[in-house]
Amino acid sequence: MSKTLPPCPACSSVLTYEDGGALVCPECAHEWSATVAPAATGPRIYKDAYGNVLEEGDTVTLIKDLKLRGSSQVLKQGAKVKNIRLVDEDHDIDCRIDGFGPMKLKSAFVKKQPR
Repeated sequence: MSKTLPPCPACSSVLTYEDGGALVCPECAHEWSATVAPAATGPRIYKDAYGNVLEEGDTVTLIKDLKLRGSSQVLKQGAKVKNIRLVDEDHDIDCRIDGFGPMKLKSAFVKKQPR
């Protein structure tokens, strides 16, 4: 029945205790979440709108019209994007589109082209 609690991340005290859903340090009064973040299981896997795994350098096609922020221009459905670069940010794909320049896309709006 004894459960080992992690030490305080602020002061490293081992006297932590649970209070509801939080952990509390009695020495420095620091509180933090008792939930444990899932451990990273390896590199992130990027998938297109149809569940195909994307890789660096792939060619993809847009599956819907995308309005560009701050502009009246629209990226049309069916536009090909070559040589994508995968990134771990608020978007998934960095690329360069002919006639538009550098773009940031989400993988949910693209379809992988066969090699």
